[in-house]
Amino acid sequence: MLDINHFTYGWVTPLLAYLMSVIGSMLALRCMVRSRASGMHGGWLTAAAIALGGTGIWVMHFIAMLGFSVHGVTIRYNVPVTLFSAAVAMGVVWLGLSIVVRRGGDSVALPVGGTITGLGVAAMHYAGMYAMQTDAEIIYEPVVVAASLAIAVVASIAALWFALHVHGVVATTGAALLMGVAVTGMHYTGMFSMSAHTSAHVAHASGATAAQLLTPLIIGISMVTMILLMQIGITEPEDPNLTRPVHGQRASRFWPSGQN
Repeated sequence: MLDINHFTYGWVTPLLAYLMSVIGSMLALRCMVRSRASGMHGGWLTAAAIALGGTGIWVMHFIAMLGFSVHGVTIRYNVPVTLFSAAVAMGVVWLGLSIVVRRGGDSVALPVGGTITGLGVAAMHYAGMYAMQTDAEIIYEPVVVAASLAIAVVASIAALWFALHVHGVVATTGAALLMGVAVTGMHYTGMFSMSAHTSAHVAHASGATAAQLLTPLIIGISMVTMILLMQIGITEPEDPNLTRPVHGQRASRFWPSGQN
């Protein structure tokens, strides 16, 4: 069995990966606050899916992969499969958010949406791993893989609950910090499930290096993140007073009648 190092550059890559996961989670939660305040879910759901699925999960994964190495083994990445994994991440987050928003986060929607999202996040992770081309044989430990799936599902259910209920910058920050721990925890649990072995039947690795893949990735996601930050900044923040009925007027659907 070959030596695997998940922290080739020390704590730099895991901390940076965690930071990106927190930023993506925070942006997604703030997008959901705007969605709940405006009642216009479509655009904000898409923005939240890009923030969480793209920045919080996908970018986090590949930044963490910069610190992954196998002694004496060449590692390359299949670009089309890598891009497909990004589409999976954003797609399942959008689907999960859509389910819970349209069903109001009821007792069925939350576990169903969370399970779909969690399994999708895990699928993104292992698709990203499948995109990794090496000249060694990679084997996964089923029990640890199952543990990573469980973490992904539980984390997704919690993330969807936060998306429906979190209000305020302080609460959003706390929720994003917890979501970052869950996402990175799932990633490294999945990574520790693998082992590398020499094999004469494995073809020579071909594709892009991690650095070649990450440079345009960081530029692209940074631009999207800046657009989301600008969009959140120029829209009206959630203000409960906007939905409070004036005396003598009919209560809005955001404020139950009979309250003053």
